[in-house]
Amino acid sequence: MTKNLYPSFGLLLVDDEPSFLRSLSIALERSGGITHIHRCQDSREVMETLARENIGLVTLDLTMPHLSGERLLTQIVEEHPDMGVIVISGLNQVETAVNCIKLGAFDYFVKTDEESRLIEGIKRAIRLQELRQENQELRKRFLNDTLEHPEAFAHIVTGDKGMRSVFQYLESVALTSQPILITGESGVGKELIARAAHTLSDRSGPLVCVNVAGLDDNVFADTLFGHQRGAFTGADQARAGMIEQAAEGTLFLDEIGDLSMASQVKLLRLLQEGEYYPLGSDRPKRMRARVVVATHQDLGEKQMAGEFRKDLYYRLRTHQVHIPPLRQRKQDIPLLLEYFLAEAAEELGKSKPTYPPELPVLLTNYDFPGNVRELRAMVFDAMSVHKSRTLSMDVFKRAIQQACQDTPLDRAAERDVFASDEPLPTLDEVADLLVQEAMRRAEGNQSIASRLLGISQPALSKRLKKMRA
Repeated sequence: MTKNLYPSFGLLLVDDEPSFLRSLSIALERSGGITHIHRCQDSREVMETLARENIGLVTLDLTMPHLSGERLLTQIVEEHPDMGVIVISGLNQVETAVNCIKLGAFDYFVKTDEESRLIEGIKRAIRLQELRQENQELRKRFLNDTLEHPEAFAHIVTGDKGMRSVFQYLESVALTSQPILITGESGVGKELIARAAHTLSDRSGPLVCVNVAGLDDNVFADTLFGHQRGAFTGADQARAGMIEQAAEGTLFLDEIGDLSMASQVKLLRLLQEGEYYPLGSDRPKRMRARVVVATHQDLGEKQMAGEFRKDLYYRLRTHQVHIPPLRQRKQDIPLLLEYFLAEAAEELGKSKPTYPPELPVLLTNYDFPGNVRELRAMVFDAMSVHKSRTLSMDVFKRAIQQACQDTPLDRAAERDVFASDEPLPTLDEVADLLVQEAMRRAEGNQSIASRLLGISQPALSKRLKKMRA
């Protein structure tokens, strides 16, 4: 299995002291999880290396034979303006540091600085470079309206422009190591989006999915971190946690909004430090998986209410994807209907049936609180009792009627129906407008229009005749 390098671009360490290059490389890998490292001792080879390799960040010594660090800094800024440069010098001089920043260096460190401070500075520069590259990729995809890897989304049935924007965003952030937060109502397909993100990341490891809803703090820690033999009563043998199982791959944590406060602290420390301790062990392990989380809850509201840690919330939303509900992408309903009919027919060993032309009209006028999952359940239920050549609409009508009875909504009270600065229409005028709109949504089908209005079909027919008179 090939090892995934972090970051996606190379980090070039330039110094004429081989011992410093070696110790810095070890520290970056041990403390920062940074493995995509190139080393250069001869300053004359730097520009050639930059032209040959995919380098995004350079650490540069100032006092080197042949070409000085300041001269190299000027060349790099001129020829590679999008590349980050960090100066690491043996000189602790404010004037030199200020001059380097003016020349275009991202940061300046002295070799005698604490190692942890230097590592954090390099990690910070990597994150900024990742954000810069993501913005460039995102701009390119939106301007050209392109998808470079449409095959990653082949299992997601949609023709919606909003979903296409989600796909373009995922392509832009796929190669970074930062977490992705996927939000959306239950049933919209958040796990499918997580699978697409994993596919796009091109990671060699697996996608490991964990639903954290209902897990108490101890079970959460054991599930994620694993345990050593004898860690607690009943731990007869060591067990690898989900983080280790997802090594070089993606760890998907679903229903993250249900995580307890104690578990939130553990997850935050994992994301910040990149290290964890299996239960019963005093030796840390480095996390080698990318974290993707999902929730149907509003984490912003939960953190305002004190139910979700603010620091964890902002750490998770570095990259956020919101999946629109099915009622906001109704043009997908006919596509999904066809897809689920074929899937159900194959699974149930039946021929794919035809269906009345009114069926898509009926479905597009329903809100689908359960989203795509609810539509799939309807189709499979209808297919399970289907016997004739044409699919019956009865199962769909009963399901919709039952759902409307179970979840009555006073939708008129939820929004302003009338403009406050306009005179109120008469009851007859409102009734006529309602009938016209219902007939438009039902595409002229009186049976469906009467359902939308909550009246019988004869009553609607009578009203229509009165309007035409």
